[in-house]
Amino acid sequence: MADDTDDKTEDPTQKRLDDALAKGDVAKSQEVNTWFIIAGGTLILSTFSGSIGGGILTPLRNLIANAGQLHTDGAALLALGNTLGYAVLSAIGVPLLMLALAAIAGNMIQHRLVWSSESLKPKFSKVSPGAGLKRIFGKQAVANFAKGLFKLIALGTVMMAVLWPERHRLESFLRFDPSAILGVTTNLTLQLMGAVVAMLAAVAIADYFFQYRQWYQRQKMSLQEIKDEFKQSEGDPHIKGRIRQLRVQRMKKRMMSAVPKASVIITNPTHYSVALSYDRGMTAPVCVAKGADNIALKIREIARKHDIPIVENVPLARALYATVDIDEEIPVEHYHAVAEIIGYVMGLKSGLATRRM
Repeated sequence: MADDTDDKTEDPTQKRLDDALAKGDVAKSQEVNTWFIIAGGTLILSTFSGSIGGGILTPLRNLIANAGQLHTDGAALLALGNTLGYAVLSAIGVPLLMLALAAIAGNMIQHRLVWSSESLKPKFSKVSPGAGLKRIFGKQAVANFAKGLFKLIALGTVMMAVLWPERHRLESFLRFDPSAILGVTTNLTLQLMGAVVAMLAAVAIADYFFQYRQWYQRQKMSLQEIKDEFKQSEGDPHIKGRIRQLRVQRMKKRMMSAVPKASVIITNPTHYSVALSYDRGMTAPVCVAKGADNIALKIREIARKHDIPIVENVPLARALYATVDIDEEIPVEHYHAVAEIIGYVMGLKSGLATRRM
């Protein structure tokens, strides 16, 4: 069976994109969220590490110093637990809030907030073996594997680049008092996290563009879907304009692909070009392409590339452009003039073939 997406070659309409957003189907990269959280954690560590350590160290030091004087009966123990809890919460409250804001920012920078229950609805595709295999061996799975492998290699490289020059210094830490090495280890940790943040930034940017491309491909529509949507939204000028644009684009592509099959191009050099095709046995020549201004120039350009004869005849070019449509035979009143031109062209081709022999 052919893939259902084979015929979905048209860009999605605005209605299609709006419907996807309403269903919660948006372009989203988990790597962007991860980057914001790790970058936020690095910022918090560099800014609040001292206050967090002091806020937790002071109550714990008092607790140990006055351990013998503390009452541990039911009410006193509960009060002690509350005191320690408030002390820890006051020390880490602001950093935790900043980390939560970083996680929210990671989503909002990719798309606006969406509230949808669509993902909660049961779907057969979620338990279908075929759909499961497609998820395991599909493009997304391959991309996730490659991304994970790259992150593993890159993370190991970053850690080696940061820690290897410090290897002798790290060995000497075993002989120092823990309080003496706290500042050094904090600086080393910040260097390591800064390098990781820089590495993950490249991964996040690449993954977002990949996820956006995959999402956009899923939103693409077939011509039939666009027609059905037009029927449902009849009267919408945007839909009408989109259908008209698609028809013009398709007609132009088909017309340009037919120019190399033409027998002759009749042209008014400044405005019009009409491509005619004729074979022996045909009732009359057929117009395979025509155009004015830029399209006329394009027709002549393609004709030159394929050695199609170009004949200048201003009144005939104007008359044919006005009276004959694509894939139609020329009108009877133009038979004589066109016959002379085609006869002349065929004579040239016969003479060229004779000289080559």
